[in-house]
Amino acid sequence: MPPTRRRFLSAALVGLTAKAERRVAGGFVLDSFAQGHQIRERAARAPATRQEKHAIVIVGGGMAGLSAGWQLQRKGFRDFVVVEMESSAGGNSRWGENEVSRYPWAAHYVPAPNRESKLVRELFLELGLMDAAGRLEERHLCHSPQERLFLHGRWQEGLEPAIGAGSADRKQYERFAGRMAELRAGGQFTIPMALGARPSPLDSLNMEQWLEREGFPSPYLRWYVDYSCRDDFGAGSRDTSAWAGIHYFASREHEEHGPLTWPEGNGWILERLAAKLQPHLRCGAAVHRMEKRGSGYAVQAGDCEYRAAAVIFAAPEFLLPYVMEGVPPSRVRYSPWLVANLTLDRWPREKGLEPAWDNVIYGSRSLGYVVATHQSLRSQVPRTVWTYYWALAEGSPEANRRALLERDWGHWRDVILADLERAHPDIGQCVSRVDIFRMGHAMARPEPGFLSRVLAPRREQGVILANSDQSGFSIFEEAQYRGVMAAEAALRRI
Repeated sequence: MPPTRRRFLSAALVGLTAKAERRVAGGFVLDSFAQGHQIRERAARAPATRQEKHAIVIVGGGMAGLSAGWQLQRKGFRDFVVVEMESSAGGNSRWGENEVSRYPWAAHYVPAPNRESKLVRELFLELGLMDAAGRLEERHLCHSPQERLFLHGRWQEGLEPAIGAGSADRKQYERFAGRMAELRAGGQFTIPMALGARPSPLDSLNMEQWLEREGFPSPYLRWYVDYSCRDDFGAGSRDTSAWAGIHYFASREHEEHGPLTWPEGNGWILERLAAKLQPHLRCGAAVHRMEKRGSGYAVQAGDCEYRAAAVIFAAPEFLLPYVMEGVPPSRVRYSPWLVANLTLDRWPREKGLEPAWDNVIYGSRSLGYVVATHQSLRSQVPRTVWTYYWALAEGSPEANRRALLERDWGHWRDVILADLERAHPDIGQCVSRVDIFRMGHAMARPEPGFLSRVLAPRREQGVILANSDQSGFSIFEEAQYRGVMAAEAALRRI
């Protein structure tokens, strides 16, 4: 039985100290919550000292904002800027680098695009990831082995639990796959989701209730479904709409190849989009006020006032009421995440299956880790970097956000290493550095009822919303689609 959260944290703090045999360096990185809190509290700001005029201002330099700019460029439109709070663009596609490797700070792969994901295909063709016939460039596809699961004391290939699973479990796996194929054939579950989504009674259930209703009691299957919900939504199956949970499994084509991945994760795509948009990027400028001025808008960011005919708001939706009067509070709830990059001076001793790209521990509340050096073609890789993911899905998002801020780096370091000790007893002898990124509002949670909100999109004070919040969950394809659609809407307006 998986340990409770209290047992897990206690074991981490008690067990690791005695076993660690080396000093582990590191700290918190990319901490910008203080700036965010100033916006929330509407802290006094110095007046703008300069002004820029553009037809379109895009607020937010994540994948949605960059995709909006990409579409404007494709249409031959140049009179726009992308205003970003951080020192560089990226959002959930940010990445880092040390002497060992590049590594992701959040999104680390893109699945092979479906036929209906036309915008992704167009971008991939432009970036050389896909040819005109739709064939993916093999050197960007994830090398084997792709996934492994630590279960009952040893590693198995793939994430669907096999060790210990009986015939009844396997029959349920097969029946579950069949149900997903049936639901996909209905045309409701697409990527982008807006192409097929419609009101559904599935949105009144959570995913666990749906599994119960459909007669899927297997604890292994339920663990796998819960893991999948935490992985894509930052919420467990009890807190995920059944519609969204089914979308995870039913929206991908069966003949999918992939995924595409890089040492820096989706930072590979980010870097190329940002290079295309470099003349339009205004980084290190936190937007703290927006208002309607005549037929246009005034956007205050840093020391500049941007004047525009149209504004695309590609930052998280919850921020809009804090920067613009008359906007009601967002109904979106966000999942907090913790991501850590661990530098290993040697690999842990392994039994059985060799390390994979994605490595998951059964029963852990974390999502495991991906190996940044997995795509390396070198015959010897003595040092490596592991990117460890933990969606804080248990309990309320508000309480977990407080915990992220209140507990120090040493606490989280110990929790992470104790979790990894379950599969790697000598991990404390291998790790030399643990850097931790805290994301209080990492992604929207598609809780039961989210679909009615998504299917009734709103424009606040004439501002065009463009982020994956408009889809209800945060994946690359949705952010890109919402950004492109917002760019089209802005062009129509001006």
